[in-house]
Amino acid sequence: MTNIYNLFKFLEEKKGKPIPFGVKLIHAPETLTKEDLNVEGDLDLHNSPISSLPDNLKVWGSLNLENTQISSLPDNLTVWGYLSLESTEITSLPDNLTVGGWLFLRDTYISSLPDNLKVGISLDLRNTPLAKKYSEEQIKQMIEEKGGEVKGAIYT
Repeated sequence: MTNIYNLFKFLEEKKGKPIPFGVKLIHAPETLTKEDLNVEGDLDLHNSPISSLPDNLKVWGSLNLENTQISSLPDNLTVWGYLSLESTEITSLPDNLTVGGWLFLRDTYISSLPDNLKVGISLDLRNTPLAKKYSEEQIKQMIEEKGGEVKGAIYT
């Protein structure tokens, strides 16, 4: 365990203040509980050393993973705000991904889309292999054929 985690653990024990989810996730993922997987508010992990997320994570705000080492997302991920994966090494998304706001995939290696992708606002695929190969209309049709939906625009 790292010094920052130990500091938060000390504050939890002495002051009754819980350890923030992001600190647990990055510095002591083995301490995560089922209750921790429901994150109220935003989760900003951009530029962090994070490389994976736990299954069944629900973020009731936005999730920012820009410029991280994330290479895949967990099963059953739900993000009610925006989800940004810009400038990551990610190549695919899990089936049944739900994003209530924008889904930012700009400058990634996304080359296919999952089954049942739900995006509440818009999908940004600029500078991805998928956008270089297909038009916005073809991508929209592909999503719909796989049982998904993007309520707003698709940017290629």
